[in-house]
Amino acid sequence: MSTATYTVKGMTCGHCVSSVKEEVSEVVGVTSVEVDLASGKLTVGSDSPIDQASISAAVEEAGYELVATA
Repeated sequence: MSTATYTVKGMTCGHCVSSVKEEVSEVVGVTSVEVDLASGKLTVGSDSPIDQASISAAVEEAGYELVATA
């Protein structure tokens, strides 16, 4: 089991959180997704490490920006 934490920029409401969770959960290998609206923290669980570019692309597809690894 692997866990990675990122920071997402631009989320302002529960719908934002839902959009990010939905897109990131579709990345191959992702087993869990937690998003904290207040801090912008995105925690991704997976069976093996996932390329940050894949997570970034999913966040961008949802309409937000992955700004840093927290």
